[in-house]
Amino acid sequence: MNLANKITLSRIVLIPLFMIAYMWDFAYNELVACIIFAIAALTDGVDGYVARNYKMVTDFGKFIDPLADKLLVATALICFVGEGEIAAYMAVIIIAREFIVTGLRTVAMSKGVVIAASMTGKIKTCIQIGAVICVFLFGYHSSYGESFVFELFGNKYSVGYIAMFVATLFTIYSGVEYLAVNKSLLEDH
Repeated sequence: MNLANKITLSRIVLIPLFMIAYMWDFAYNELVACIIFAIAALTDGVDGYVARNYKMVTDFGKFIDPLADKLLVATALICFVGEGEIAAYMAVIIIAREFIVTGLRTVAMSKGVVIAASMTGKIKTCIQIGAVICVFLFGYHSSYGESFVFELFGNKYSVGYIAMFVATLFTIYSGVEYLAVNKSLLEDH
């Protein structure tokens, strides 16, 4: 296993540590969880850089890298729904899109085709990661003092909530694009 794939796998290893930090009630647990999440998210850029610049791109890496991203973000979303930080529909839409795309990748692999992450998918991941960090820093239950909450259309939304709403919309867009570009894989010949 090459260095790039080991870095990717380290992201998966950080997920349970993130969950423990988020769920375990101790001083600054959300800050610790946010830092672990941010470190895990940074490995996404590092593994890609290492793979491309040191010629370590593999089919395994093309498959496991986006899967690691999905697991990391899905874990954070489930934690946030449990704490009432985001609406359940956001998590359901984002996670459903990830299952659909992973299913399409699996179908492609069964046909001998490896689908690398698209630019839209990479942007989607960055937006989701940014939204998760916004929820940590500016969510309703932020432990960093009074969260910045403003009124919009007569309702109160946190900056984190709005960031996650934007991430949800972009996730829908990227999922539709992904299916449209790869629809030939779903057709029986």
